[in-house]
Amino acid sequence: MGNNIILVTGGARSGKSSFAENLVGIDCQNKIYIATCPAFDEEMRQRIKIHREQRRNNGWVTIEEQYDLVRALADASGNVLIDCLTLWINNLLYQNKDFNEAMMVERTKNLLVALKKYPGQVVLVINEVGLGLVPENSLGRLFRDCSGRCGQMIAHESDEVYWMVCGLSQRLK
Repeated sequence: MGNNIILVTGGARSGKSSFAENLVGIDCQNKIYIATCPAFDEEMRQRIKIHREQRRNNGWVTIEEQYDLVRALADASGNVLIDCLTLWINNLLYQNKDFNEAMMVERTKNLLVALKKYPGQVVLVINEVGLGLVPENSLGRLFRDCSGRCGQMIAHESDEVYWMVCGLSQRLK
């Protein structure tokens, strides 16, 4: 199989992850799940534990990486799901207090180079966070801007883009 980049976007709890998992392929023999979620409290640690177990039971190999998606992709082989870019952006913002939109553009460009070189299918998930009110603080606005910029850049280079609403998908590209 050649290179294929697919982006799945939509709101929180819209069905993005389940849809993306199905795009990777239920019967795929070599499924890699690159998980970006940090365990920042007990409730999240329990969620991660449950998700690890579910993925293991469904034949996924998990790579947990909060910051360096290019390296994680280099360590992968097979069909890949990166879930999710939204948490990756969050992690980058909290890792570096001086992080800005220009840095997000550079990180996304580097990721796109790796995605285009990857010899298989990569499905990426990102939340659409720009549909609501303008955030009241600068960090919230920066997060929204970085997320929007990353999503636009990935969508532009993707072979397919899907929008999820209430568990229903709409192919945009």
